[in-house]
Amino acid sequence: MGWQFWIDRGGTFTDIVAKAPDGRIRVRKELSENPHLPGDAALRGIRALLTDAGVAADDAFPTPAVDAIKLGTTVATNALLERKGTPTLLAITAGHADALLIGTQARPRLFDLKIVRAPILYRRAIEIPERVAEDGTVLRGLDEAETRTRLQGAYDTGLRAVAIVLMHGYRYPAHEQAVERIAREIGFTQISVSHAVSPLVKLVPRGDTTVADAYLSPVLRRYVDQLSKEIGGTKLLMMQSNGGLTEAHRVRGKDAVLSGPAGGVIGAAETARAAGHTRIIGFDMGGTSTDVCHVAGDYERTFDTMVAGVRLRAPMLQVHTVAAGGGSLLIFDGHRFRVGPESAGAEPGPAAYGRDGPLTVTDANVLLGRIQPEFFPKVFGPNADAPLDVAAARTKFAALADHVAAASGRNRTAEELAEGFLAIAVDNMARAIRKITVERGFDVTTYTLACFGGAGGQHATRVADALGMTRILIHPLAGVLSAYGIGLAPLRVIRERSIDLPLESREITGIVGKLAREAAAAVAAQGVNGTTTIRRVHVRYAGTDSSLVIGFDGVKEMATAFTAAHQTQFGFTMDRPLLCALAEVEAFGGGAKADAFLPAPTPGMPIADGGMPVYRREMLAR
Repeated sequence: MGWQFWIDRGGTFTDIVAKAPDGRIRVRKELSENPHLPGDAALRGIRALLTDAGVAADDAFPTPAVDAIKLGTTVATNALLERKGTPTLLAITAGHADALLIGTQARPRLFDLKIVRAPILYRRAIEIPERVAEDGTVLRGLDEAETRTRLQGAYDTGLRAVAIVLMHGYRYPAHEQAVERIAREIGFTQISVSHAVSPLVKLVPRGDTTVADAYLSPVLRRYVDQLSKEIGGTKLLMMQSNGGLTEAHRVRGKDAVLSGPAGGVIGAAETARAAGHTRIIGFDMGGTSTDVCHVAGDYERTFDTMVAGVRLRAPMLQVHTVAAGGGSLLIFDGHRFRVGPESAGAEPGPAAYGRDGPLTVTDANVLLGRIQPEFFPKVFGPNADAPLDVAAARTKFAALADHVAAASGRNRTAEELAEGFLAIAVDNMARAIRKITVERGFDVTTYTLACFGGAGGQHATRVADALGMTRILIHPLAGVLSAYGIGLAPLRVIRERSIDLPLESREITGIVGKLAREAAAAVAAQGVNGTTTIRRVHVRYAGTDSSLVIGFDGVKEMATAFTAAHQTQFGFTMDRPLLCALAEVEAFGGGAKADAFLPAPTPGMPIADGGMPVYRREMLAR
């Protein structure tokens, strides 16, 4: 048995959990972007941990010593946020070239007088001469010669990625398959086809997802190829947004947008379950943002997610994000105080990082003594070798206090300002938790707050107080729990298909069975023995759009479960027929067990320093 490395490459820090051959756990944090140190942060951290353990010190990666690397990365997320993906061509049914631009016409903020549209991902759209009706009737046969001419014209302009989205292609894919063949013959290197990417009804969300896949997959593949080159033949697994791992060469761009937060959900749920808590609110406060999730036994997933103005229809663990991380900026605009959404990031970072960064939530905690520099590594300053700079934070808070006094006529101390900003940040985070619990009919006071992330422990009690919660769980690896969760996650495949049949239809059973066989085979093909499958259906009332996910069972049992779930979430039921909108099967296997190798704590006395009592966790009795 060799080393395993479980990695979460976040926006500010890259967290690395290493499991040694003897089962011992080692951890390390690296700045995701560090101009003073060369190379990828994940590889840099792996080499440092191996060198410290006396395994490797030369330039060659010690492939024989490493069993596997499991990685969650923000590469796809950042490409989407920054609009730095691959220039993409949209090939869509004739007459619908502007369908994705028009979108659903939903207003992101109902009362805004000026709607600012998010930039579209595709560079150019071409119309494919074809049309298939809803029942499969070919209204217009595919003109292959004209299709080839139009694709070639786009290829000649330099476009190499294409998203193929044809009307009703999710159910009748023959025309999409023909266009795919032509594009491959021309030489397109990234071809995303809607019936394979998102085989679901509705042209616009299916098209948006397919375009996003074409836009992001080459970026992710380049990163994977570069990493694979560096690590030789070492097994590389990537975390997906659905909460499962997959072999790196299989991952698609649309499935990796929330890979890091998904690792956090798995880590929080599994470590809480090991401690006897099955109903939790995951509270992950990192450097850039705070992610919150709700787990009550099973994982909650969403199939329709808006990320950076792009609608993605792909199974993702349900995570709600607010811009309130340790690096969130503290801003006074002359009239009001606010926290975020802008972040200082890893470079320059907060003021206390010693690189002339702006004031952040981290600086407020440093000023108030809630962060003690002597317990942090010396990786800050211009040369990345200095401790946290308390004086820099204090100086900038003093300057802000002068500015506030001049603008408002009220004198506040630096400490009062810091406390005020923290109160705003706590309110933002508590509001996010209410959104996923109270607004959906769940009593948050009966849950345990599973707190993690590098900044989570600094705010856990205040957030719990704001919500009326009485139990907080902080795991020994809370600072790197997303990376730990990536290590615990199984390999996972989810298959889905739009159905829209009456709930009592016998055809549903056959469709679910076929999806189950496909999903189990896909997991087994990656070397996993003993696959588990979970079958679900998305049920709605006839004439409505809101579906609820329930376990696949007998018709009577499914109807009863749906009625109860609808009453809980919406507060009423209806006397209407039930329809199955979507069948979903999840197959997984090969995950690790939480807390199997953590060292036992040693009883001891607290350390007092400067009047602030500091209790080192490893010296506390259970």
